[in-house]
Amino acid sequence: MSEKGMSGCAACTLTARDRVCLNPAAGKGGKGCPTLVGKQLIQKAADTYRQEEVLEFARQASIQEGEGYTNRDRRPFVLHPVKPRIIEICEFSRKMGYNRLGLAFCAGLAREAALVEQIFQNQGFQVVSVICKAGAVPKETIGLSDDQKVRVGPAHESMCNPVLQALVLNEAGTDFNILLGLCVGHDSLFFKYAEAPVTVLAVKDRLTGHNPLAAVYTSNTYYSRLNVP
Repeated sequence: MSEKGMSGCAACTLTARDRVCLNPAAGKGGKGCPTLVGKQLIQKAADTYRQEEVLEFARQASIQEGEGYTNRDRRPFVLHPVKPRIIEICEFSRKMGYNRLGLAFCAGLAREAALVEQIFQNQGFQVVSVICKAGAVPKETIGLSDDQKVRVGPAHESMCNPVLQALVLNEAGTDFNILLGLCVGHDSLFFKYAEAPVTVLAVKDRLTGHNPLAAVYTSNTYYSRLNVP
């Protein structure tokens, strides 16, 4: 795919039934549509799915997707979701034969982490949990000055340590890792260094009670400033 034809699926104005990715027989696509112009990448992805481990992971994930709805055999079909994400994580873990789950969480969501850990344990899983501040490494270690801390001043402030979180879970031999509320960027480092597959239960959004789409949904009203450079 050339730079001129870079994928821009988010800006596609076609209806669902007119999109070639959803209706290959009669659908269309805009400039840079990866379904139409990305044949080599489509084949590369297909080759990847032929790997036994990847194939089974993708297969079970798609089965889980379908099982998230009820009345799927009714026509006309109407979307009717029936499961929250935490149940889907448990069900998918069982499908994959995972027993030991890793829970990497933010210190600001310690209460929620305790609830999540208990739920996973009640569902029969072993849980290895690790907080973001593990290691008690001062922020000065990564070059922060006193005025760049959350609480400005010379007092000790532990850095978020997603690399350590990943290493702790790697050493514990977790089968599947769940992220709960890690900061932007810190979550990226965890993804990079974790050895087991990772999914996200909830993301960090300090202002909206960890519901980042709240700002997106109101970007033309209360959060209209998001559209101003």
